[in-house]
Amino acid sequence: MVPEAQMGDGPAGKKAVGEGWFIINAREAVWVYNDKFGAGVTFEGTERFSQLGINVQVMWPGQPNGYYHGEEGQEDFLVLKGECILLVEGQERRLKAWDFVHCPPWTRHIFVGAGEGPFVMLAVGARNAGEGIIYPVSEPVLRHGAGVTEETTAGEVAYAEAPKTTVGRYSEGLLPDW
Repeated sequence: MVPEAQMGDGPAGKKAVGEGWFIINAREAVWVYNDKFGAGVTFEGTERFSQLGINVQVMWPGQPNGYYHGEEGQEDFLVLKGECILLVEGQERRLKAWDFVHCPPWTRHIFVGAGEGPFVMLAVGARNAGEGIIYPVSEPVLRHGAGVTEETTAGEVAYAEAPKTTVGRYSEGLLPDW
């Protein structure tokens, strides 16, 4: 039998302590906040999930969820609320609630909040493919403030000038009340 993980409750919110199955409400979990990239919750505790990364991200109009990139593992995204612009392989696509995006390995992509209010998406990515990533230069992406000016394969280089990310508890109004 797989044991239930214990839940810890710190100043930034709840998270699983150790391995095992668990249940957590997104509003009670640890959230990350960034002035440029919005907010998100990863659900992971002291142990990183070994096969899938999963998170909910919230961005406001004009905010990207990170920098334009392609990575070694598959990623999939489901728009839950609001609108965004998907920048993918040199194309720009407008998305709305319930649109699903599948990105096979090395698909270059990023999302930018659009519309009138917050944009909420569920993101799932493979963890077993390795750690390869590329941040390419793209002029259309730079016009949205969602890219790097020099190609790199290092996240610490890509995000060197980005605002600091902070952790904290859920802020009211981030997630819709469904």
